[in-house]
Amino acid sequence: MIAWYARSMSELTIARQAIAHRGRRLEYFTIVCNSLDGLIAIAAGAVSWSISLIGFGIDSFIEVTSGATLLWRMSVDCNVERRERNEKVSLRIVGVCFLALAVYVTYESVSGLARKTTPEHSIPGIALACVSLVVMPILSRAKKKVGNALSSAAMNADARQTDFCVYLSAILLAGLVLNAGLGWQVERSEQPA
Repeated sequence: MIAWYARSMSELTIARQAIAHRGRRLEYFTIVCNSLDGLIAIAAGAVSWSISLIGFGIDSFIEVTSGATLLWRMSVDCNVERRERNEKVSLRIVGVCFLALAVYVTYESVSGLARKTTPEHSIPGIALACVSLVVMPILSRAKKKVGNALSSAAMNADARQTDFCVYLSAILLAGLVLNAGLGWQVERSEQPA
């Protein structure tokens, strides 16, 4: 009986380690993918004067912060005491990232409307939004599986943040396509002379 219990516990530990390893791989991917997204979005946004693209880039760097936090959390999964401590800290950091994102999106939306900026067309921005719409839902589902398997509220919160990236990608794509394809723009109140 004792040997069976020890073997079962060992198997559970090995399975948990494999899931935590998968979680670390997902967070490495998140960090690399969102770093590239952020750089591309900010560069394309600067060239086209698109607040939406720059905002998307900043969102990507907020997600890098969240991903690095979860990577730190996953690194101590084998140690129950440290796992629980890091889980709590990670959840707070991811929450702060959510708040930072909400504040930034609100600020840029209001200030963009107040400035009545008119962005240029951005084909790289459209391509980036399309790639994000394909990759991010897959990444989110994988993070949710890991979060559920590890009972990690922090990983599930990070997955929700990835879901938010999907929504931002859809909004960004719609705006960029409307701007490029239909010439739809926010009118400027003062046209340059």
